Amino acid sequence: MSPLLNEIQIRDPFVLSLPETREYLLFGSTDKNIWSGPATGFDCYRSSDLLAWDGPLEAFRPAPDFWSQEQYWAPEVHEHHGRYFMFATFTAPGRFRGTQILSADQAEGPYAPWSDGPVTPKNWQCLDGTLHIDAEGAPWLVFCHEWKQVHDGAMMAQRLSPDLRSTEGVPVFLFNASEAPWARALDVPSVQDREFPVYVTDGPFLFRLSSGKLVMLWSSFGDNGYAMGIARSQSGMLLGPWIQESEPLWSTDGGHGMIGRTFDGKLFLTLHQPNNSPNERAAFHPLRELEDTVVLERTLEGS
Repeated sequence: MSPLLNEIQIRDPFVLSLPETREYLLFGSTDKNIWSGPATGFDCYRSSDLLAWDGPLEAFRPAPDFWSQEQYWAPEVHEHHGRYFMFATFTAPGRFRGTQILSADQAEGPYAPWSDGPVTPKNWQCLDGTLHIDAEGAPWLVFCHEWKQVHDGAMMAQRLSPDLRSTEGVPVFLFNASEAPWARALDVPSVQDREFPVYVTDGPFLFRLSSGKLVMLWSSFGDNGYAMGIARSQSGMLLGPWIQESEPLWSTDGGHGMIGRTFDGKLFLTLHQPNNSPNERAAFHPLRELEDTVVLERTLEGS
């Protein structure tokens, strides 16, 4: 079974490249309804050309006693010290939404819990944790402190233990969503009665440029709906300070993505578009690297 990309319903796409087999694995939020009802788990897909995909492959299925049974979001998979680690968002009635770390021997899984529950703060509403390894080789979790708890969504960083099972120290604030000139307050009935404007932070992804400079992709809402912008670290280090580009990298009805590289060295952006269920699909767009940022190209060739 080899579905084409436009046949796969998926949000929050994340691509893991496997150099030893020259294959790509595509992960994402793959339940038919990620907003309500029982969750099934996470699937992944395998491809050699980013066009035709084998799958779905069952990457994660919860054990009967797993603490969360609904709203499984935004899995990312990172290789670290010879193992594969999935960072994914979970929630449950009476519990705060947070990012838990899962692990597997093989890239496609099956994944099982690695951390003891979420590694985000227990009394915070959090989502979309991603892994960043700093210049000294120390692992960090970068995540969103959600607008549902803080009206102006915040980007945070939290040191992880070397084995990625727990956290060390306290969360460090990086920036608020409203700092981006392109970001707009959320305008939906459920938030209109709030005292302060609501700004969304979603989907951080960090990328070290060839120049050594550090950028972060992240998503919010702009003039044309869901969008993705770029923040740049002035110090080149995770703790910033971070400055926001004035215009989004992707401006219209799409976002929550990451930067990948083809096996012949070309950079690409993947994101989901449109932003409404069940029509969301992963899309790939070529990128060109500059001294301190990335910009969209016209075509992706030679993948």
